[in-house]
Amino acid sequence: MTYNSPAIVSFMLGEAPDHRGRYIEGIWQMNDFELEYTHDYIQWLFPIPEPGRFNQFAPTLDGDARRHFQANVMLRQNQTQSFQRMVEFFGLVYCDNEIGPSPNLSIKDHIWLKAGGHNHLRITRMIRSLHLCHQPGIAQQFQRAMIEIGLERGHVSDSSVSYWQLANQ
Repeated sequence: MTYNSPAIVSFMLGEAPDHRGRYIEGIWQMNDFELEYTHDYIQWLFPIPEPGRFNQFAPTLDGDARRHFQANVMLRQNQTQSFQRMVEFFGLVYCDNEIGPSPNLSIKDHIWLKAGGHNHLRITRMIRSLHLCHQPGIAQQFQRAMIEIGLERGHVSDSSVSYWQLANQ
């Protein structure tokens, strides 16, 4: 089955499930282990125009969906809630429009602080999607925080940093 822009809008509004029957609220309730080892939800929470390599069932973000995000505050609010859940998963806090490390952030427990890996792709997707879904301020804050924290506390590669820097263009 192919999903199109109305599918992403319905999913983001909590009105329809993704390709596996999960609603957005259920993904928000996934624990960190599930978020780490499940690879087909991020494309639904943070759509981009290009089809993903890891989830052929996820809809892409076309012009129609982007117009919906621009016009519908609930779509942006739900994406922000998805963002907040992922920020927590990455060992960060998002408070008063600031993103910083949580007290428990460690390279041992937060795989994204290591060089390479699928979480770096997730971060790139999140930055790009937030930017394209009319949330450029959050995209820029997240981009800046991931680069700064990743370089200060982890072993994030130059190539990942480069992708993150280009993600909101």
